[in-house]
Amino acid sequence: MKKALEIFLCVRGENMISVVKKKAKKNELVIKIYDKTLNWYYKYILTDRRLIKQIFKRKLNRDVELKNPVKYNDKLQWLKLHWKDPLAKRCADKYEVREIVKERIGSEYLNELIAVYKSVDEIDLKKLPNRFVLKGTHGSGFNIICEDKSRVNWDEKFKEIKRWFYRDYYWKNREPVYKGIKPRIICEKFLVQNDGEELRDYRFFCFNGEPKFITVDFSITDKEKTRRNLYDLQWGLMDAEISYPKEIDIKVNKPEKLDEMINLSRKLSSGFPHARVDFYYIDNRIIFGEITFFHQSGVGKISPEDFEIKMGNWLNIPIDTGGN
Repeated sequence: MKKALEIFLCVRGENMISVVKKKAKKNELVIKIYDKTLNWYYKYILTDRRLIKQIFKRKLNRDVELKNPVKYNDKLQWLKLHWKDPLAKRCADKYEVREIVKERIGSEYLNELIAVYKSVDEIDLKKLPNRFVLKGTHGSGFNIICEDKSRVNWDEKFKEIKRWFYRDYYWKNREPVYKGIKPRIICEKFLVQNDGEELRDYRFFCFNGEPKFITVDFSITDKEKTRRNLYDLQWGLMDAEISYPKEIDIKVNKPEKLDEMINLSRKLSSGFPHARVDFYYIDNRIIFGEITFFHQSGVGKISPEDFEIKMGNWLNIPIDTGGN
């Protein structure tokens, strides 16, 4: 009886804690204090090297090599510490990058921009179409995909967007391209794959301005459903995997404009040691997605190991600074 009572009280206590946590997550003031405290901790307590080492160890279960990096992920961590490029910072800004795209390949490759907002209060849902996408310009993963605005709890979504403004994405992963980006929200046209399947991301991994391979990502915004195929530049399916399993049930035909996509990725990645250039391919039209300089923040699980070393060999960096 005594044991049963102890178990009951324990379970009840855990339930109460769970209820408190759920209520706290819905309290805007609590969330704001939490986010600001977390930013302060990342900014003033954790040094760049310490945070990089901690995250790397936790994600990949091995120590990062910063003195003489060989593998792809290790070299990305090295770049976080030693590489700064104002142009790359503009490319990381989801709004500013549009100008880079216009300059390098032309505005015809851009998705339709519906609006730009400086705060949540500026968003007028009545002026927006039924389907659209909202993106935070100053980080990664700040997205709201709206398929039917009448079925969305906008009170909750607006709270989520306000959190974007509290967060300084740079301090979380130390990707230098995000440091100091002005927080804004852009609204873009909702894209639908022409065959009715899931929207696919065509991602070109470029090294020193040269694309080496391509990934096609399915359901990238829903990580539980994400699949990822790797292709060489001739559209041969590769054996390697990066973080997600292959999609073998859906045949992805070689895009008719693959050569054009390869050339565009070349132009957009020119001048950078490494860049991942993303496109959508819908109704035979190439649509720019984004440019990323630190794929999965340098902690994506790559297999086999030989392929990660090969990727590292493609990424040339000046090893003139070091120390683990």
